[in-house]
Amino acid sequence: MICQWIAPVSVGVCRAWQPMVILIGMTHTVGAKGQVVIPKELRDRFGIQPGDEVSFWGCDDHVALRPVRNAETLRGRFRGLRLVEELEAERDADRWRESRR
Repeated sequence: MICQWIAPVSVGVCRAWQPMVILIGMTHTVGAKGQVVIPKELRDRFGIQPGDEVSFWGCDDHVALRPVRNAETLRGRFRGLRLVEELEAERDADRWRESRR
């Protein structure tokens, strides 16, 4: 049986998640390399495929994981914003101010 969760009371607070159904009999052994198998039912439900990235974090008394989705690259994110020109102008202004002292 798969555990169902209701929405958190406060976003980002693990304690706020309340289980509706408890997982029974779904335990696995951690291997020598620290690896554990994610049960097929959970992989299917959350769309986790071989080679996918997952993120882990500790929350209260348990370890949680979530598939990494929509991880956008930073490359090109600031294209067209003229940030270099703004930085150069600020530095020129700072140099001018320092030379006036």
